[in-house]
Amino acid sequence: MNAFVDDYEKISKRQRTLETNDPLDRLIALVNTAKDKIHDDPNSVQTALTGLGKMVKSVSSSIQDDHKELQSSLSKFTKALDKKYSCDMMAAMNPRAFDNKEKLLQKTIALHFIRQGNFTIGDAFAKEAGLDVPDELRHQFMDMFDIVAAMKTDDLEPALQWAKLHRPELEKRGSSLEFKLHRQRFLQLLKQKKDKLAIEYAQTHFGYFGFRHTAEISRLMCSVLFMGRLMTSPYADLLTPGTAADIQHMFTRDFCSLIGLSCESPLYLSVTVGTQALPAMIKMASIMKAKKAEWSQESEMAVESNLTDDTKFHSIFVCPVSKEQATDDNPPMMMVCGHVICKESLQKLCRGSQNLRFKCPYCPQESMASQAKNVYF
Repeated sequence: MNAFVDDYEKISKRQRTLETNDPLDRLIALVNTAKDKIHDDPNSVQTALTGLGKMVKSVSSSIQDDHKELQSSLSKFTKALDKKYSCDMMAAMNPRAFDNKEKLLQKTIALHFIRQGNFTIGDAFAKEAGLDVPDELRHQFMDMFDIVAAMKTDDLEPALQWAKLHRPELEKRGSSLEFKLHRQRFLQLLKQKKDKLAIEYAQTHFGYFGFRHTAEISRLMCSVLFMGRLMTSPYADLLTPGTAADIQHMFTRDFCSLIGLSCESPLYLSVTVGTQALPAMIKMASIMKAKKAEWSQESEMAVESNLTDDTKFHSIFVCPVSKEQATDDNPPMMMVCGHVICKESLQKLCRGSQNLRFKCPYCPQESMASQAKNVYF
């Protein structure tokens, strides 16, 4: 891999060199020189043009050689990459995965356009596919994007009105969106050096959140003392870049949550997860092909894929004894020692008897199946 990185750096350096020594600038300089010479001595037209022609031909030849060399290096580099990392992505694809599910896929695509704010494209796609997309859902996302657009221009009033309107639902979900919006508005006033307005705003709006956000409100009020030099004060973290973007994401998440949808588009998540799992799937497919074997389990991946935290939505427990994932019929069970295994593994250890004492597979303590308790993640 290091060899590829070194070759890439060499090609990039060569390209930057060509861009710095712009050939057009060199040709323009030659033409201007010839022009000045003719202007100073009108009798030297033929000589100047002849010399210009030779120099232009020389520069053009040099340019062609430079670009030919760059193109050759780039071609060799891409061929080496293709040879080193060649793979058949079709080997990891199931061509029958969407049999009898065409309408579901079409609806997912149409909703993705709407969730991204591409309402015209989404409507056109839904019409051509013969889908019935609820107008209410479309209008809800239009409202969401209008509010987000206002937030991007530092206008928090529409978001604050929405958060206040849905305060009971947000509090039930443990969301701090409304306070974060008031906090952001308070900091906006401080940055504008409107300390009196900031204090009045805090007195009007922070009281309701005093019980849950006492410490943060205290820091916000103390930051007023450093107005004008907040960036060099102990409260500089209040102006951390990216805070506005985080609040916009929080608003989008809570908005989607209240209408019963995930924050991210299912299509986006599917593509993201598929991209993460693809290398392992391709490798597994190549191994299976070499051994002339096939994966026989339907609706189950051949290998485990490690997903990022933002693509995990529920807890997963894999039994340390059987190495199988827990299910409703085979739930995780905690023994008296605190170790957790699946119910089927527990039944094997106790040999089907609820009162037979057995040793934990991970510690010396003994227990009985009747003492084990279901664990809920």
